[in-house]
Amino acid sequence: MSLGLKKNDEVQVMAGEHRGKTGRIIKVIPEKNRAIVEGINIVKRHTKPSPKNQQGGIMEKEASVHLSNLMLKCPKSGQPTRLGVKVLENGQRLRFSKKAKESIE
Repeated sequence: MSLGLKKNDEVQVMAGEHRGKTGRIIKVIPEKNRAIVEGINIVKRHTKPSPKNQQGGIMEKEASVHLSNLMLKCPKSGQPTRLGVKVLENGQRLRFSKKAKESIE
């Protein structure tokens, strides 16, 4: 499965409990076809006190979301869009929005 989505892309959740919410990708996990999105799928973890975390207690952090449930937001219109890939003459791959036909950095 071609990933298409990268770190710092603005995405919208299309399916599941958090459908309709938007956020920025913090990390992509290609082996599992998942991504961690800022502010989406918050879970609570009970942690023991450790040298890194003196207090311990209940921590909240983002859990991963499957890539099939995410869609890139078009930089021009702000609507969810599919990704296309063009290969330039010099062999460089260029991602573009299928909705606006505009390249994405």
